[in-house]
Amino acid sequence: MSRSAQRAQRPVRSENSLGIFFGIGAYGLWGLLPLYFIILAPAGPVEIVANRVLWSLLFCTILLTVLKSWGPVSRAVRTPRILGLLTVAALLIAVNWLVYTYGVTSGQAIEASLGYFINPIVSVLLGVFVLREKLRPLQWVAIGMGLLAVVVLAIGYGSVPWIALALAFSFGFYGFVKKSVGSRVDAVSSLSIETAVLTPIAAGVMVWLSSSGAATLLTEGSGHFWIMAASGVITAVPLIFFGAAARRLPLTTIGLLQYLAPVLQFLLALFVFGEEMPIERWVGFSLVWAGLVLLTIDMLRTVRRQPRVGKGGGAPAPSSGDQGAHRAAPTGSADRSSAEATPGKTSDTQAPLKL
Repeated sequence: MSRSAQRAQRPVRSENSLGIFFGIGAYGLWGLLPLYFIILAPAGPVEIVANRVLWSLLFCTILLTVLKSWGPVSRAVRTPRILGLLTVAALLIAVNWLVYTYGVTSGQAIEASLGYFINPIVSVLLGVFVLREKLRPLQWVAIGMGLLAVVVLAIGYGSVPWIALALAFSFGFYGFVKKSVGSRVDAVSSLSIETAVLTPIAAGVMVWLSSSGAATLLTEGSGHFWIMAASGVITAVPLIFFGAAARRLPLTTIGLLQYLAPVLQFLLALFVFGEEMPIERWVGFSLVWAGLVLLTIDMLRTVRRQPRVGKGGGAPAPSSGDQGAHRAAPTGSADRSSAEATPGKTSDTQAPLKL
């Protein structure tokens, strides 16, 4: 009996439970990612991102070869428009990875978590200015609270929280680009192409770091080498878990699970890394959280008003970035930037690995 047939025979409750398990696994791993970057010390953010690109490509190459799933990659590469979009996506995700890694390794993980909290609000803004979409009242209020939070935090920091804004906007534009690609390229194939685009840059960076004596990959012992090499698996596994969750859970559930990652990042920064959280930061974060509550309420209201089509409408197909690029931001019809496939139409032929 095929896996698809076995899945069809499972009770809906069992499928939902399994989907929640995979969803928590995906967002939980993304939320714990700062611990991995700290373990990689004394490697700097540039070396970490360069290795992440190279090892991710190697892991995806092995995975696609074992599963004989090179078809989507080949079709995407032969389509100039898709290849061009994935090239732009690769550059955006490289910026995102670099800024996030810098934020964590420089003792600014709290601000990095803020970037993921405000990502849904930024996505709404992109929907207005890029897609010319109309917002509902609660969405306007949420945007206002987000902008006010940035002002409060800027006053508290003494400067604009550029790490948070860079993360939120790079993820927002990344999601917008990946939406243009749609479901024609699955997650692992997309990750393969994007890292392949970045490989010449990453390889050049490693050559430069090695020649200047700044590379740590081969100088800190075998343990450091293998932990660094694990970045390929650490990048791909949450992505695969998300794909498994997206095929089993409705969009609203994924939209709620998405907040697990920034919450874990925030808690790690506060209680494990010992970063400071003065009163102005609490005020700014509280404004963002209140805005997210409004967006979530708006999303739930919108979903309840919509007629149900079929059973268990699926979530968007995952992309190859970190958690912000995979999320179904709870912004109702005004935020579709991070969706890559039409809800409920994720077929079993789209992803090379089925769980």
